[in-house]
This record gives sequence, C-alpha cells and structure tokens, in this order.
Amino acid sequence: MMVRFESFMEQVIDRGEYRSPDEADRAARVVLALLGAHLIGRTRAQLAASLPETFALILLNPLPAAQPLNAERFVRATAAWIEGATEATALWDIGAVLSVVADIAGPDLMAQVLLQLPTDWPPLFGMPEPADTA
Repeated sequence: MMVRFESFMEQVIDRGEYRSPDEADRAARVVLALLGAHLIGRTRAQLAASLPETFALILLNPLPAAQPLNAERFVRATAAWIEGATEATALWDIGAVLSVVADIAGPDLMAQVLLQLPTDWPPLFGMPEPADTA
C-alpha cells in the first residue's frame, strides 16, 4: 500500500529534524535516486509501489550504478549530491529517509531489498548489522 506524500514527508521531517520541508524533500530525492541505482527488478518495483508517486518515480528512474557502493561510499556520494553537505550531515539525511523507507516497506520487503545491497547497508536503514555467522 502506498503511503501519502504528506505522511512520508512528515516522517522524514520529524526524523531528520529538518527546519523546512524543502530540506527534507531535497534529502529524500537524492537518497532515493542513489538507492534506486542499486536495486533492480521486482524488488525495486515493489519498494517504489509503497512510496508516494513523486518518490516512486525517482526510485524507478535512476542512472544505473556502475558498481554497488558500500555504505561508506554511499554516504560520500550522498554528500556530493547535496549542496553544502558533509559526510556527517549526509549520514543524518540518509538515516532520516531510509529509516522511513524501512518502516513503510516492512520486514519482508526490506529483507529482499537488503539482499541486493552490500552487507554493510542495514545501519543506513536504522537496522542492526547482521551477526557474522562465520
């Protein structure tokens, strides 16, 4: 079920403690575009279907990633795309957006999403890293 734009933005604004909706919108657009570049197929389509249409289109139409970025490089890439951002503020933006995405997606879809991402990504969604089973 798709969440309403207003509800999504309220959650991002609250979690990111943004001073304006424009700040939250900018963060959401960048983070979801970069995330979309890492997802493919049905998983990306299902995740997009749970987002407001504006953000679903961003997730569905990214430039493909040449290679998957680990969490650290994802943070750097996000900082590069948000004017005036540092790695610390980009990490904050990522956490605000992706934690909302994780809540909306639910555990089953998030498990599918995480299968397509490098293993160090769960904390970006506000989730613990999986325990090393070796």
